[in-house]
Amino acid sequence: MSLDSRALDAMRGWALARRHALVALACGLGLALGHGAVHAAEEWNIDTLMRLQAQTQSSRATFVELKYLSSLETPLESSGELSYRAPDRLEKRTLKPTPESLVLDKDTLLLERKGRKRSIPLQSYPEVGAFVESIRATLAGDRAGLDRNYQLELEGKRERWRLLLKPLNAKAAVMVSQIRLSGQGEQVDTIEILQSNGDRSVMTVTPQPPAN
Repeated sequence: MSLDSRALDAMRGWALARRHALVALACGLGLALGHGAVHAAEEWNIDTLMRLQAQTQSSRATFVELKYLSSLETPLESSGELSYRAPDRLEKRTLKPTPESLVLDKDTLLLERKGRKRSIPLQSYPEVGAFVESIRATLAGDRAGLDRNYQLELEGKRERWRLLLKPLNAKAAVMVSQIRLSGQGEQVDTIEILQSNGDRSVMTVTPQPPAN
């Protein structure tokens, strides 16, 4: 395989893995915060959010995602299910308009679409590693791990807040300029991903009760 073809393949793999990693990060935050409890008198800050993450062992949610692309006049809509199982399994199952499964299991990303399966080892894509470690750091309540990969800023109050994540990795920042998570109290309800080319996606997350 030539260097150019390897680079092209890496770029394709990175784009795919980046997409899932970001969604998985949103999934982890949205689901974990939906099951925690914060005392009203407790100070609302990033560390409070991190403490809630560490309390969650498994979670489920539904999602509706709108993608705003500069090449299209109307946004693309998709919907499906999200799930998380500690310590390192995350899954996004798109049900509409086209069934698709994205699973992050330990250090491997698995994609299934239209009967075709693809396995991507994350160690082959260092840029993706920054996102993956951020996912795991968030779910584990590891503030230091999150700080290694993102510049964090929390706006608003407990009643209505927004957490901004800006990638510190230069290669990652070429793809995504910022992630915005909005919510009320311990509940994340909206995740917005801003791409560096001007495109963006907005995901609405609705936590579901544990499966029996």
